[in-house]
Amino acid sequence: MRDIIILTCQKCKNRNYTTKKNKKTTTQKIQRKKYCKFCRKHTEHKETK
Repeated sequence: MRDIIILTCQKCKNRNYTTKKNKKTTTQKIQRKKYCKFCRKHTEHKETK
């Protein structure tokens, strides 16, 4: 049931993190504030395909 998703930085558009998500309970795209090593600061990361 849980699928692997990729989180991308909204500033530099690099794919930094992978995480798991239950598609039945969470239907919206995940947005998290995570550290981006390319921007060298905490930025908003959004789920991509």
